[in-house]
Amino acid sequence: MRLKIAIQKSGRLYEDSVLMLKECGIVIGSGINTLLTEAANFPLDILFLRDDDIPQYVADGVADIGIVGQNVIQEKGKNVKELDALGFAKCRLSMAVPKGDAYTDIGCLQGKRIATSYPNILSNFLAKHNISAEIHEISGSVEIAPGIGLADAICDLVSSGSTLFLNGLKEVEVIFSSEAALISYPQLALEKEEILQQLIFRINAVKKAKRYKYVLLNVPNSQIESISKLMPGMKSPTILPLATEGWSSMHSVLHEDEFWHIIEKMKSLGAEGILIAPIEKMIL
Repeated sequence: MRLKIAIQKSGRLYEDSVLMLKECGIVIGSGINTLLTEAANFPLDILFLRDDDIPQYVADGVADIGIVGQNVIQEKGKNVKELDALGFAKCRLSMAVPKGDAYTDIGCLQGKRIATSYPNILSNFLAKHNISAEIHEISGSVEIAPGIGLADAICDLVSSGSTLFLNGLKEVEVIFSSEAALISYPQLALEKEEILQQLIFRINAVKKAKRYKYVLLNVPNSQIESISKLMPGMKSPTILPLATEGWSSMHSVLHEDEFWHIIEKMKSLGAEGILIAPIEKMIL
């Protein structure tokens, strides 16, 4: 029994999805110019598809699971289970208007022409705010629509905002925040569900590791208790005596959100020789 996973066949989401599978210890071939490949060391078959098609393939059971942007899941509205956000391919679906346009609130979109590749999400957003507007559904190069007179505003994915800037647009409303997510067919067979849980276990270990750093430092024995309170680790730090009398080596992990603040405090308590290392996997 093998599990079939659908991922994007090219582009940023492809690269991040393949990297995540490799970090999970799964050996796969390239998806360039091929539709299907097998993992060499895990019961997983990989389908390489257009990202817009992935929810349909999963809903139909052709693929058991898939990795796709939450924006696509929301837009397509297919019957799939969203299992978990994966922490990469983060972006937002936003409204943008020409830089010179006065914009105060959502009411400024009343009666406007709006170009988008996400008509369903946009329609729901406008209806929620009682806005009547003319939606022009186009695929690709949405940002040029105002410049060529096709639309007064756009609704498109934004990451850094540089594409909007280059096309003389400004972001005015965030409609939907998105990142890559793992989805599944709602009625997986028991055998496939067991394989899926093995994969999720690996994914979670990789995701946790990205949020933490492994820290090694030398501390005076008189400050071990104080520094231990700052970095308890998963249970408690590992403490080993050094050859230099009165000193010990302390090993632990720190969450990236509090890392620099805690490091500064530890230095003020006399910690020296602080080494920081990335964590490849983290299993609690």
